[in-house]
Amino acid sequence: MTVIEETVQTIKALGRVWVRGKMFDTQTQTLTVLCECREEVDSSKVPPELISPTSGGRWTVVVKHPQQDDFSEKLAKFLEVEGKTLEDITTESTSGSDWNPESIIRAVGDVLRQSPKPTESHNYHRLRTFSGISPTPAGEESLDSWLDQARFMAEEYECSEREKKRRIVESLKGPAMEIIQAVRGSNHNASCMEYIQAIDDTFGSTESGEDLYLSFKSLYQKPNERLSDFLRRLEKSLSKVIQRGGLPHVAANRARLDQLIKGAVESDLMRYVKQKIWKLPDVVSESLRLVNMYMQCK
Repeated sequence: MTVIEETVQTIKALGRVWVRGKMFDTQTQTLTVLCECREEVDSSKVPPELISPTSGGRWTVVVKHPQQDDFSEKLAKFLEVEGKTLEDITTESTSGSDWNPESIIRAVGDVLRQSPKPTESHNYHRLRTFSGISPTPAGEESLDSWLDQARFMAEEYECSEREKKRRIVESLKGPAMEIIQAVRGSNHNASCMEYIQAIDDTFGSTESGEDLYLSFKSLYQKPNERLSDFLRRLEKSLSKVIQRGGLPHVAANRARLDQLIKGAVESDLMRYVKQKIWKLPDVVSESLRLVNMYMQCK
């Protein structure tokens, strides 16, 4: 199961989720993921966005209940981009003759998996430059931003380990490049995640997991800061705590919710959130949904 599937499945209303296809838009630098679920989805129970468990970034969630004509039109456009036709789907797939939208989505996924992948070097955008120089020079990424991009690339891009390492190396220069050269010199078979960890260990915070956890426990909502932004800030801090071993992953939901209630200005709302969702596995998405509903009613 991929990180995307695990994260989307935290939305209880969707049930089991399968990733059926991905498309990257080079102009907007965004990745669109086609997902399928078997449940009859109640859109009112689906939050408008999710928080990435690796980067803390926002993922927009779009639920579509297509009419058949609308579905057919969108399917034709999707297949055109992929260089396929509906005839390819019906002849190459063994899904059967019941061609409803659900079975067609499964068939499209089957055929795309069998299709040759585009040239790896052009599938996705390049990582932005990072040198490890402080303060961050103009035109370069900060450490946290670069790490978010690199980890997402390593976990989600459908390319070889060799290509992932190449993308990391081509984004580095100066002191950061020297660190990776040292890693390669000591272990020629080091993985892309070991490259990323070496950069984090060298240029990242020297705080231990315990210190990062104490910092997380001191986070409070700032004046004029939206509740949803405060929740995202908590999530990013908590991700660093877990990565450094300051808190076991199984304790993340309770720690996140406790600090959200402690640090939020809207104490009445937070007590309501705790009453509603403290036992649920999808704490982040449910918190965002309730926060957004509250802000719309104010």
